[in-house]
Amino acid sequence: MKAVVSTDVHVADSDHEPALSLSDVGRCFAASPEPVWAVRDANLVLAAGTFTCLFGESGSGKSTLLNLMAGLDSATTGTIVVDGTDVGALVEDERARMRLERVGVIFQDHNLIEEFSAVENVMLPLEALGARPAQAREHARAELERVGLAGLEERFPAELSGGQRQRVGIARALVGGRRLLLADEPTGALDSANSRALFELLRGICDQGTTVVLATHELTSRDFADVVYELHDGTPMRAEAR
Repeated sequence: MKAVVSTDVHVADSDHEPALSLSDVGRCFAASPEPVWAVRDANLVLAAGTFTCLFGESGSGKSTLLNLMAGLDSATTGTIVVDGTDVGALVEDERARMRLERVGVIFQDHNLIEEFSAVENVMLPLEALGARPAQAREHARAELERVGLAGLEERFPAELSGGQRQRVGIARALVGGRRLLLADEPTGALDSANSRALFELLRGICDQGTTVVLATHELTSRDFADVVYELHDGTPMRAEAR
């Protein structure tokens, strides 16, 4: 599948709030002998349902940029707005609540709890929000079915393949109706076939209305993206999907 992308910056429909916007965002870390800018001059405006790929080699700043979007780190400069909310204006507890309710994050390491079954892992965000166990289980099973794991709900992480474990992580990131999914190198531990299958899954999720931002170094990801940004010294530059 090849995405057709214009050369214009992708912006949200003027009648709707952008799903995510960054204005002049930078992140500086103190270092000797000089400060290091991991991210600088990041400007993005993404509409709901957009699949954006942040492409770059290790150390290019893409993981730092995702952490800023998720509120896991704070920007040194600029403004990040998620679904109309200024992330920089939130205190830590409010940012954590934002992730539970609106922003799902997946990493290269799926971070599943080994003692919990797949469905129990996916239930966790809902239970943290106060959902009753039966209701949380019902919604968790629906998300597992959505990512292609129907029938595997009661298996433990050790009983699943690497690709299946990553799908459980995606289900957990989406459960509860979260509409922004941030994925940091989710295929880093997968072979090429499983990597492509995961990109196909993310593309399908995006087509259902979820905004997906994928940080990766894999060229195959460009086949599925609406928009590609290449990071150079921490600055995202608009590029073409392949």
